[in-house]
Amino acid sequence: MVRDPKPTGGRDWRGRGLRMSADVEPGRWIVEHVHGFNEHTVASVVPPVFASYARIFHPAKDVDGEPVRWAEVAAANGTTAHPVMEWGSVVGGWRTPGQPGLWHEAPEHGSLPPRTARAVAGVLRRFTRTPELCWFAHWEGSGRITAPETYPRLPMPGREHMILFSGGIALADTRFGGDVFGMSAHLWWPEDHAWCVATDIDLMTTYLGASAACVDAVLADPEIEALPATPDQKITWDSDTINPLPASPSSGH
Repeated sequence: MVRDPKPTGGRDWRGRGLRMSADVEPGRWIVEHVHGFNEHTVASVVPPVFASYARIFHPAKDVDGEPVRWAEVAAANGTTAHPVMEWGSVVGGWRTPGQPGLWHEAPEHGSLPPRTARAVAGVLRRFTRTPELCWFAHWEGSGRITAPETYPRLPMPGREHMILFSGGIALADTRFGGDVFGMSAHLWWPEDHAWCVATDIDLMTTYLGASAACVDAVLADPEIEALPATPDQKITWDSDTINPLPASPSSGH
């Protein structure tokens, strides 16, 4: 991969130009269509109303901070890269500290890295009529943002306190809370509902629902590691039925 040509620095959402919304009606269509969170499927985070879906893998990082693909890590570990792979199954455990010469930092939990967000947004802008009016929701439980009590929250199942923002698609790489410890939007979509992107705070991957042509373009982009997904695909840590199942990430081992 080439080096990221467009770093945005450490500016928070205000500095980037996002506007906090006092109206959550633009997100009601997602709440109405998304499945219950306890189903733990793609349809629990992205509404199952699209023709096609993709799973976007947050890259690991090498010692220089450069992205490392899950497929590369899987090949080095003798495991299999596939659409439902889980990081713990690929590397043999959820607390693996790194592999010298291969990866130094595990993929980010709950946040689409800015470089990947820029690549994804670069594709998605071609598949919406409203690239300059998009909606971004961030879960207040992340601790990265606060909003006035008078502002409504988007009641996503299992993540009821989503704060809504608006802005152009170029702001998709915003880090709420600033650069180093900030997090991406957890949900974003254009005004015309042409696609929807979801990054749950507990996951190392992001899900996209869109047209078949849009998903194909994301899958083909060399800057993005993504594989096809389906609405009923499981998203839990033990979803990988091909690679060896490690101990639970909450087991302490």
